[in-house]
Amino acid sequence: MSMNLCSSFFFMFFIATPFTCIIHVCSADCDNLQDTCPTSLPEKETIFINGLPCKSKDNNTAQDFKTAELTRAGPRDNFFGSSMNIVSASKFPGLNTVGISISRIDIEVDGMVNLHNHPRATEMIYVNQGVLAAAFLDTQNQLFQKSLRAGDVFVIPKGLFHFFLNRGSAAAVIFSVFNSQNPGLGSLSASTPSETTLESVENLKRKLITSFSDLELHHGTTDLASQILEIIYS
Repeated sequence: MSMNLCSSFFFMFFIATPFTCIIHVCSADCDNLQDTCPTSLPEKETIFINGLPCKSKDNNTAQDFKTAELTRAGPRDNFFGSSMNIVSASKFPGLNTVGISISRIDIEVDGMVNLHNHPRATEMIYVNQGVLAAAFLDTQNQLFQKSLRAGDVFVIPKGLFHFFLNRGSAAAVIFSVFNSQNPGLGSLSASTPSETTLESVENLKRKLITSFSDLELHHGTTDLASQILEIIYS
């Protein structure tokens, strides 16, 4: 009787464990254990944890859950003609433990956001204004690209390299949400500013614009993925 009981428990554990793991990995961050946990940044960190410490609940205010970080355009006087402002829990206390962060991207006419990824989060973008090309490359080297206009939404799966290119006649503004309070940012830009030149950036944009134009002209028969891989590994 006891052997059968143990076997039943083992069988239930064996069956339940995979499903429990599947449910667990669907969430980018761990679930919060309390209603709110606004960030409290110490002047000097002496203990390092996987996340950010919370304020005392007695000091929480409504201001912790509001930010004006996305109201202002970022500086675009750089080689790429773009800016990206990722607002995470370190800037916006109310985001701590809730598992999301936000960003604003501004792109000048003919500007671009260079190939980059967010290793810890899926990104969902909303085009607030402008016309742009957006694309991401999956782990099978298949490229997914679309032309986007104001009001469009586009999703970039977690960790995949992607880029945005302004193809309109006015500046483009993008707002995005990440399913992690700290999505991370990996870029294929040169490691130092001196290694990035206006000529190299213009050459990169020219390749992308030509590839997109050929793609539209031939209704998708151009292998843009190979062009992107050439850019990545050149």
